Formats: sequence, C-alpha cells, structure tokens
Amino acid sequence: MNIDELKSHALAARRDIVTMIYESGIGHPGGALSIIDILTWIYDQEVDFSCAPRARVVMSKGHAVAAQYAMLHQKGKIERSEFNTFRQINSRLQGHPSIKSLPEVDATTGLLGQGLSIAFGMSAAKKQRGESQRVFAIIGDGEMHEGQIWETLQQAGHMKMDNLVAIIDYNGFSSHDPVNQVVNLEPLADKVRLFGWHVLELHNGNDMHQVADTLMLSRHLKGKPVAIIAHTTKGSGVSYMENNGDWHSKTPTTEQYQQAMEELQ
Repeated sequence: MNIDELKSHALAARRDIVTMIYESGIGHPGGALSIIDILTWIYDQEVDFSCAPRARVVMSKGHAVAAQYAMLHQKGKIERSEFNTFRQINSRLQGHPSIKSLPEVDATTGLLGQGLSIAFGMSAAKKQRGESQRVFAIIGDGEMHEGQIWETLQQAGHMKMDNLVAIIDYNGFSSHDPVNQVVNLEPLADKVRLFGWHVLELHNGNDMHQVADTLMLSRHLKGKPVAIIAHTTKGSGVSYMENNGDWHSKTPTTEQYQQAMEELQ
C-alpha cells in the first residue's frame, strides 16, 4: 500500500473512531486520534492475521482502544454494525482491550504502565522460539510516569530485545493536563537511550510520510530494542479536539459530530 492509500485508511479510521464514540456515548477520542496514523502503518505493513506466528500489537494505553478497533474493522475482524456497542455490557468492543472478548487485540490492558511488560514477555517468547516477527507496544506519554515502564526499559535493554518496539505517543497530555507539568519527562530521549535502547524521534507522528520513514528505519536497527518517541497531536484531525485536554475523555454532541465528519472527508 502506498502513502496516499495509507493516508486514506487513516482518515477513514478517524471517522470510525469518532463515530464509535459518538454512537456509544462514551470513549477517549483524543488519544485514539493521536496514534491512528502510526497504527495504520503497523497494521498494514507488519500485522498479517493469515500468518502464525505474526507480529503483535499491545495497546498499553488501553483507553485509546477505539483506534485499535478501527484497525481491526479494516482487517475484517469487526463489523461496522458493532460500533454502537462500544463499551456496552456484553459487547466484544470493551472500553479497554480484552483478549477474552476479541483475541486479535493481542493483550488485555487497562492499568497504565503494564503493556510494555506484556510486550517484553511476548518478544522474549518469540526470541526463544526463533520467530522473526516484531512486537509493538503503544505507550502513552503519561504512562512514562509509571515505574513499571522504567523497570521494563531497563530489563529489555539489558537483554538486547531487538524484536521489541516501544512507541511513545508523545501528544503532550497526561489525561487532561500537560504531561510535563504533571511530571517532567525531559530529556526523554537521553533517558531511554541510557537504558540501552535505540531511540528514534518521530517529529510529526501524524504525518504518514514521516511515520513510514521512521518505522521502516526501525526495521534495520539491531542489537537493542527500539523506542520511537512520536510527537503527535492529541485529537489530531478534528479541529476542536486538537491539543485540547478536555477531549481526553468526552463524547461529541450531534453538532460536533457533524462538524467532525465534515472535517474528516
């Protein structure tokens, strides 16, 4: 798939994210929209559900699962008719990924800070089995405040787990507040590098050209795990949501939904 096709798929996924949250009346649009371009590339270029074994994607920032569901819809694993059941009782589309409800999400997550540990375990198992596919962990910048993240960074770096890719969605917000006012992460790249990781800075994680270039480059880095610090825009693609902490967890009104659909054409 070429860049224009990937951009088109990401745009369609944005519409699906907003629709899912609007129809169900609950959800986290800001962080789902910030990571969707990166997820679009990963699911198109790395994840092949017809193969076993295959690449794995762990949504450590599980509250942004609407983005993952949008990807699984494009992969034919979720019907559009299920969107309005998002976060409802007995739905497959729970508010955080659940392998009991939908095995294709790869990991049950929700408690922030734990997903990188799960991905590390998967990557270690793949190493032991001689499997070549990579494991991707999608981490929120607010999650970098969690001690378990740093424990895993240390262990994975020590074990040179070069089939593990941690993608830090650096959209600048920890929930509703500026992330570096809650606890300052900087100098983030230097810190992660000192734990024994390759570090790539993705200056615009909502630009598909940059996303593709950075993730393609990550394939060639060996001997260490790879961390991608992806500078993104919370709520990317919907003007009134962009860089607005209020849209961490909020449902659009009918008028706001219609405006979003117009902007996402």
